[in-house]
Amino acid sequence: MNIISHRFVVVAALFITCLITANIIAVKLITLGVDPIKLGSLEIPAPLPAAIIIFPLSYIFGDILTEVYGYRQARRVIWLGFFCNLVAVGAFWVAGLIPAFDSEVQIAYERIFNYVPRVLAASFVAYLIGEFANSFVLAKMKIRTKGRFLWSRTIGSTIVGQGLDAAVFIAIAFGGTLPGAVLGSIILTHWLVKTLYEAVATPFTYAIVGYLKKKEGIDTYDYDTDFNPLLVTR
Repeated sequence: MNIISHRFVVVAALFITCLITANIIAVKLITLGVDPIKLGSLEIPAPLPAAIIIFPLSYIFGDILTEVYGYRQARRVIWLGFFCNLVAVGAFWVAGLIPAFDSEVQIAYERIFNYVPRVLAASFVAYLIGEFANSFVLAKMKIRTKGRFLWSRTIGSTIVGQGLDAAVFIAIAFGGTLPGAVLGSIILTHWLVKTLYEAVATPFTYAIVGYLKKKEGIDTYDYDTDFNPLLVTR
């Protein structure tokens, strides 16, 4: 696809919006009724970041991009999302360096936007690994299934992508600070919730994919695609 349509821009914008929004609201922890993790007499709460309510949407829009426009275009959007997120984080950091007119406002701002470097690094690495794995698996499964069974591709790619995202993020962000059993439980909880999110949203994905394929007049198969994630310009 040489000409970028306005529909492609909308999907890409929604993808990036979900990504940046998720990183902002992730500082709030919610429970969603998840039972605490029990280790003998020790009981550890199992909260989830509020990002869980919107971050899985980035995978859904990523699926739509790959399914309709192909891995090449999805790769560009994934990197664009990465750099947009980097710009946003940089802006939050610079704004935090400038004193606020009220000390309480400054404290509140820093509490929300003062990202811990280790957590930030974990987020960036997990995002790239998870999103590229998701797009790669979906593109390969599309060829293997000859374009049939879209539900199997969206859910299957999410199982892999979200699984890697959760494992990499939790391992880098919290490795060495919590017992292995706790880390495993948190990873499993994240993975299950996000995968269930994708499964529930399958009808929505079908509707959007069908609409875009009809309006765009395309249905991309990545037969000769170089899946190297670093080839942004191709």
